Amino acid sequence: MLQYRLESVDPICVHTGFQMTDILKTPPERFANLPGFAWQAHSRDDLPGYSGLAMSYLDEGPKTAPVFLCLHGQPTWSYLYRRMIPHFLATGSRVVAPDFFGFGRSDKPADDAVYTFGFHRNSLLALVRALDLKDVTLVVQDWGGLLGLTLPTEMPERFSRLIVMNTALPTGEVPLPKGFLDWRAFSNSQPDMAIGKLMARACPKLSPAEAAAYDAPYPDARYKGGVRRFPNLVPEFTDSDGAATERTARAFWRNRWQGRSVMAIGMTDPVLGPPIMRALRRDIRGCPPPLEFAEAGHFVQEWGEKVAPAVLAALESR
Repeated sequence: MLQYRLESVDPICVHTGFQMTDILKTPPERFANLPGFAWQAHSRDDLPGYSGLAMSYLDEGPKTAPVFLCLHGQPTWSYLYRRMIPHFLATGSRVVAPDFFGFGRSDKPADDAVYTFGFHRNSLLALVRALDLKDVTLVVQDWGGLLGLTLPTEMPERFSRLIVMNTALPTGEVPLPKGFLDWRAFSNSQPDMAIGKLMARACPKLSPAEAAAYDAPYPDARYKGGVRRFPNLVPEFTDSDGAATERTARAFWRNRWQGRSVMAIGMTDPVLGPPIMRALRRDIRGCPPPLEFAEAGHFVQEWGEKVAPAVLAALESR
């Protein structure tokens, strides 16, 4: 049995005292020959506060170039960005796309209780610092936004642009939308969620092999603790874990943000669709009218061959 202790050596990392047992590692052969995803995975198991726990990430392009930091959501992993990454690289930029702990190629603590709002957020802060990412375009969707939109409050000097897709800043001050509550109830009823089948229903354009790629990280239900936990981590009340952090982020985006922003909306999303996104736009200082993709759903990146060129053109026009 493997044991890890997360020790806080950074004031942002507050995990001192966690005992990590049964760290699950997805066999690498499950990631062989994924369609459209030939990039090499990198891994760090020395992130401050997470020593011994390996986070996987893609890191492509010149190391000194401006960075696109691509953050996925639930129940996906960095594979979600495969249709957008080539367009970002074509600009001469660097692309970094991590897999959250519990997702993709990253390590997966078997104890569901390990996955908290702070556990995920602080790991992203640690990775940005470890890779010393600068001149960052923050690219977010779903939980990539709930977490990613909070990062610049700690390190505003590192971020200069924003690409925001179907996501939210839940501060606990208003009731969560019914669509999300229905999703949370469904997710909680599916401890061994059939992720590939769900993605195929949400994105009919996927080939069977592409849908199967979303199942690759999870040999069985034990590996899905991160997937199970995310819907229950959305801050629902003002004193919920993460709610104060989301309110701080909202204040940052309203009052302090001075970078360029582009919003892209998958218009068929029943949970984080146009009404939620238009409300979020009001919280992002200087955000222009959104780009609307009529055929795209919640997982906007799966329409990346259209979305990526459009958002890049919009960024350049600002």
